[in-house]
Amino acid sequence: MHARTLSRRDVLRAAAAATVAGSLAACGKNDDEGADANGVVTLDLWHGQVDTGKAAIDSLITAFNSSHPKIKVVGGGGGVTADSMLQKVTAGLAAGSYPDIAYIFGSDLASLTKSPKVADLTGALKIDDYWPAAKDAVSVKGKVRAAPALLDSLCVVYNKKLFAAAGIPAPKDGWTWDDFVATSKQLTNPAKGIFGTGWPGVGDEDTVWRIWPMIWDLGGDVVSGDGKKVGFDSVGAQALQTLDRLRTDKSLYVDPKPGSEQLYQVFLGGRMGMVATGPWQLPELKDNGLDYGVVPLPSYSGKPLTISGPDTWTVFDNGKAKVKAATEFVAWLAEPAQDIQWDMKGGSLPITKATAELPQWKKHSAETNGLDVFVKALDTAKVRPTITTYPQISQHMGEAIAAVLLGKQSPADALKQAVDQCNQVLAVPS
Repeated sequence: MHARTLSRRDVLRAAAAATVAGSLAACGKNDDEGADANGVVTLDLWHGQVDTGKAAIDSLITAFNSSHPKIKVVGGGGGVTADSMLQKVTAGLAAGSYPDIAYIFGSDLASLTKSPKVADLTGALKIDDYWPAAKDAVSVKGKVRAAPALLDSLCVVYNKKLFAAAGIPAPKDGWTWDDFVATSKQLTNPAKGIFGTGWPGVGDEDTVWRIWPMIWDLGGDVVSGDGKKVGFDSVGAQALQTLDRLRTDKSLYVDPKPGSEQLYQVFLGGRMGMVATGPWQLPELKDNGLDYGVVPLPSYSGKPLTISGPDTWTVFDNGKAKVKAATEFVAWLAEPAQDIQWDMKGGSLPITKATAELPQWKKHSAETNGLDVFVKALDTAKVRPTITTYPQISQHMGEAIAAVLLGKQSPADALKQAVDQCNQVLAVPS
């Protein structure tokens, strides 16, 4: 599955978005039909997967090719990992040489759809079978522009040993951000180098996506209903104040490097009590022998609310036959019989509720501590808006969060700057 930390999105997006806007109308492969003399359609899939994710998708490709003799999927991967896929696809579109299907991060989809070469899959997929978060993530301006590839949710994983050592009861459903702050302070032990919790501090998307559930719970949003201004101007300060309290309590480990690897290594090393993360972390926790528990994110209201960051299989127009065949393949991947294999081997949550009801998934969930909490969280999961301006909004919000985490700006000043910058972005028609 993709090398999930979600911080990979920011570095390339600004340049890539500009290229998408300016040159992605370049024509691609011009074969209107796309089938060879024997009627076989060959599809070029850039999946960007490594390790277990690559093994999982390769196995599925083999099974599909065996059962669909008129379609041949070639999973070359595009020569890049998922983290670099947007740049690779953008360059390919500009040059007129691009795949039939690519693994695209959900927050990059809207920008990519500026290209007329991104296929419109409206009406071609059983989208109502998907979890709401997956459905929302592949919809841009009311149209289905991709198929869901990966589904996750954000919850809190905690170290049971550190809680016991501090004499603190385990967190439970319905806990609040005040509870989280107080618990983090109790867990912190400077003499032993133990932090209560951590947060990515470089201002990338991994820094940002964690704050949106806080904003939503407070009644705000990423953008306003009309899309002309931000939707967090009146509530963002409270969310940032929560982070500032963690900072001033000295209970917060701020990861200074992109990728959040240090953050998770501190947790895996037994020196952090709690961390917000996704189901992709569970295999590593198990391999490290960490005695852990999983609970939903805290909230201000006491009601459950989280974020999901689905990734997508995006189909590109290389002729009608190829689009049809590619659509058949991505729809096949989402069927429970295939979805279950991808989820268990690649690290995704089930794309559909039907998959979650399969005996194989229930057995897998029962054998994986905390996995059921991540699945249940999908009932209240929201996604970031599929708008072309999201990368710029994320950049400015990330700078504000980092400034607060590092004590460089007050929550109020950091928010005001972010709101002003984001509103300038949103004022430009997209």
